Amino acid sequence: MERRDRLVGIALMCGAVVCFSGIDVCAKWLNRSLDPLMTTWARYMASVLVVSVLINPWTVPGLLRTRRPWLQAGRSALVLVSTILNFIALQYLQLTETVSIMFATPFIVALLAGPMLGERVGPRRLAAIGVGFVGVLIITRPGLGGMHPAALLCVIAAVCYALYGISTRVLAAHDSSATTMFYSGIAGVVLMTPALPAIWTTPPSPLVWGVMLLMGAFGALGHWLLILAHARAPAPLLAPFIYTQIVWMLALGYAIFGDLPDRWTLIGAAVVIASGLYLLYRERVRSAEARRATGGQATQPSSS
Repeated sequence: MERRDRLVGIALMCGAVVCFSGIDVCAKWLNRSLDPLMTTWARYMASVLVVSVLINPWTVPGLLRTRRPWLQAGRSALVLVSTILNFIALQYLQLTETVSIMFATPFIVALLAGPMLGERVGPRRLAAIGVGFVGVLIITRPGLGGMHPAALLCVIAAVCYALYGISTRVLAAHDSSATTMFYSGIAGVVLMTPALPAIWTTPPSPLVWGVMLLMGAFGALGHWLLILAHARAPAPLLAPFIYTQIVWMLALGYAIFGDLPDRWTLIGAAVVIASGLYLLYRERVRSAEARRATGGQATQPSSS
């Protein structure tokens, strides 16, 4: 039964990754006819509309109650900024390029977890972080004219997303996942809607409206599948399957936009993924050692 649950969890995680890939594909396609800021607003608005059918203050009593309102606000702002920067970068970069840079997020989380959460980062993890950043440099090739300057936006987006991940870990001890998920979406709508008159472009066709809704549905479904996956299987087992996103980005980028990454992007992505997998392996080793030290008691898995 446990083995079956783990396999179902892995399948749900892979499904979530497909949905997250779908968000970027929709955003890149919409950017052809809409301002990236409007694309961001559409992503949040459509997602909130879909999520609110199941998660709202009436179906989930106490949903709006938070013990850390300022942290919730800061976390929501971080993921919004990350989304905006990523969507702007998608105007100029291929899907594989943006996702490969965003794969650096676990390294940034591991690096910042020490000073921010008091987690010790050993020499092996530091080495993996260093190698991972080398992979990012191979992808971006700063100063060598190998990639559009928009790659810097992806790097900043990765830093914002790492801080978002760390704040999520802190909030997990205070607020429910439903509360955190609700605030993430509603904050994006609240912050982006006032700018709508300045960025509004009437969608030129029903297809564009449909893709806007589809992008929000991908976001809502992806996070739902992610929650179901973690209910079935432990986070350290699921985490490596995040990297299957590169396969979907490659396939969808070629099928929809005719994009093929150059060899440096593929080499850099391979270095980043290998370093990330080693970092996950060290996390599992450290968790196992902690359980042995506490007499086999379970510990909270790290989201990085």
